[in-house]
This record gives sequence, C-alpha cells and structure tokens, in this order.
Amino acid sequence: MSLSKHSPDVFQDDADFLKAMGHPIRLCILHYLSTTATSNVRLMQECISVPQSTLSQHLSVLRYAGIVIGQRNGNEINYQISDQRAILILHLFNNES
Repeated sequence: MSLSKHSPDVFQDDADFLKAMGHPIRLCILHYLSTTATSNVRLMQECISVPQSTLSQHLSVLRYAGIVIGQRNGNEINYQISDQRAILILHLFNNES
C-alpha cells in the first residue's frame, strides 16, 4: 500500500478547528450547547462554574473559529453551534454514535 505525501498545510484548517475546541471550558460550552441547542451567557454560567468574563472570552474563540454563532435578542446574545463537526467530535468523545 502506497501512501501519498501531503503537506502539513493541507491540514491547517482542521488543526485550527481542533485548537479552538481544545480547551476544557470550550468543550464544556460546546457540550452544554449540544444539549440545549441555544443559550445565553447567563444561562451557561448557571451550569458552567466560571466567571462571566471567562465564559465570554472562550465564546469569543469559538465564534472566531466559526464553531458557534451568536444572535442578538435585546440585551443578550443567544449562542448555538454552527459547525456540525463540533457535534461529531463531541459524540466521539462520549462514545456516542
């Protein structure tokens, strides 16, 4: 069996995606969003025991990577997972099919 050669550049987007997910708080946020479909920071903070500012910083990383999107509703922003690869990866971690 012959393996073709690949440049690491081919995998850069995938590596950036995994880096954005690769923090315990961000994984926790994604897990929470995968079970609630949509949520704002205040509701997330009730389930994820970190300060609001920390939660917002991690949501910013996930937004920048295109993993979550936020939709403004008055004074709050409701977040949801926008990239289904994140849900697939969470299922792999949880041994779900």
